[in-house]
Amino acid sequence: MGRGEDMAWAEEEFAGADLGDKRLNRRLIKLTERFADKPTASIPGACADWSETAGTYRFFDQANNEKRPLGWETILTPHMDSTVARMRQHPVALCLQDTTELDFNGQSIGGLGPLSFEAQRGMYLHPTYVVTPEREPLGITDAWMWSREAKAADGTRPGVRESLRWTEGYARIAELAASLPDTRLVYIADREADIVELMRHARDLGYPVDWLIRSQHNRCLPEGGKLWAQTLNDVPLGEIEFALAARPGQTARTIRQQVWARTLDIPDGVGGLLSVTCVVAKEMSPPIGCKAVEWRLLTNRTVTDFTDAVALIEWYRCRWEIETFFNVLKNGCRVEALQLGSVAKLELALAVYMVVAWRLARLVRLGRTHPDLAATELFSRPSGREHTFWQRRNRQPNRPPFATSSAK
Repeated sequence: MGRGEDMAWAEEEFAGADLGDKRLNRRLIKLTERFADKPTASIPGACADWSETAGTYRFFDQANNEKRPLGWETILTPHMDSTVARMRQHPVALCLQDTTELDFNGQSIGGLGPLSFEAQRGMYLHPTYVVTPEREPLGITDAWMWSREAKAADGTRPGVRESLRWTEGYARIAELAASLPDTRLVYIADREADIVELMRHARDLGYPVDWLIRSQHNRCLPEGGKLWAQTLNDVPLGEIEFALAARPGQTARTIRQQVWARTLDIPDGVGGLLSVTCVVAKEMSPPIGCKAVEWRLLTNRTVTDFTDAVALIEWYRCRWEIETFFNVLKNGCRVEALQLGSVAKLELALAVYMVVAWRLARLVRLGRTHPDLAATELFSRPSGREHTFWQRRNRQPNRPPFATSSAK
């Protein structure tokens, strides 16, 4: 198979690119191909020769074009459109959101700000990464990129309130819902998104997108008592069992959890009440020396039986795919080694590398779930064999989400 056939996906993914100059459109496709072919290489290492390297740096210099500065949103728009087209082919699309730090400490890059520690220099990335319930990566539909300002003398940090990214992230997904009438969209996030403002906003919009968030706050209930305890007061719906993969600081093992679910009213923050369903999955007898795995989830969806609760837990478990995406972006593409002189240039590069990271994660996922699949299936055009394969796979009956599960 020739290189042109291997990498034709980039041409199709950016087919709708309009960067204001056809030469820039072609350069975008070429540098995406190069980065995907050698994701761990530096920009000079990924390019074929010095002329191509210089062209790539000139491309990123467009961020500072005085007449028409190129923004990262313009680069990412064709991919976002392609992602929505892929979402349209599925009955459910899980829209995962999370934030990651990009540490460029020690590099001379203008516009960086502090990270978790004030002495660190870097920026933040908060994308919406879409996967299917079977964990097939579909792409990026949205992103926030920003650098923090230094804290003021009183310890406060000037600038836009960062927690807005969660509510704004939901709002942008909600805007897509009208164009995807046959696809259920589910907003999924970890504990940092446990914000009543987000839940209230979703309610006021009429829930165009379902939300599923890991609970951080054990809220007081209007009738007395606490959210988590009240949920556990009910009889468990059943038990689930699944294999927990090994992760840093955590060995692989089998998890057995009991499951509870209860719909309750919580204060909505503006004097009213908000109806939510709390789902708790709790490991009852963890091995000696292991911390019990317990998830407390909140959602707008109603749980009528054990099957509903299991589906929500399995959707939440898919949230780990955005961590995999960040790992590919940072370690597979080595974006924290980029040396581009300014945050504006970094943002252009990150827009390209996010598409590359999605593509690599997609191929890795396909390779793991179907190791006997021919390489021609992995590297063919999305609208060709790979696309046909996913359609064929998605028509098959859904496999049980857990190794075993039983209702009580």
